[in-house]
Amino acid sequence: MLTKKGKYGLKALVDLARLGPGETAFITEIAQRNNIPKKFLDTILLELRNAGMLRSKKGPGGGYSLSRPASDIRIGHVIRTLDGPLAPIRCASRTAYEVCEDCNDPDTCQVRVSMTTVRDAMAAILDSMTLEEFAADKSMPLEPSEEKRAG
Repeated sequence: MLTKKGKYGLKALVDLARLGPGETAFITEIAQRNNIPKKFLDTILLELRNAGMLRSKKGPGGGYSLSRPASDIRIGHVIRTLDGPLAPIRCASRTAYEVCEDCNDPDTCQVRVSMTTVRDAMAAILDSMTLEEFAADKSMPLEPSEEKRAG
């Protein structure tokens, strides 16, 4: 599940992606426009800056901006930066794998096998989606067989 931290981080990045070339925004502006607590946003933007997605400038004309084009920032990377692994449970994670205490055989555990499939599907979508697409609300179309299941 996406945490508030992840959600607020995505909202802030969308806000910054919609700025014009060379424009910056102060934390207070981003917080007000997106209804995000400023103190929490301070921490989030610092993490995103440390991950190389943002740059900041102090003083007049300062503020935050994207450090590279929105088309080069993947949503999966943003979520992993702020929330950690995409897997719904640790034993299904590629990067933070841990065996469950109650598991006798991780290789045959149906919960793990199923959650690994879920992780792979989430990663495929989120790692292919760019901030540019996300900010433009270009939702990925469902495949015909998926439309029937979703409807």
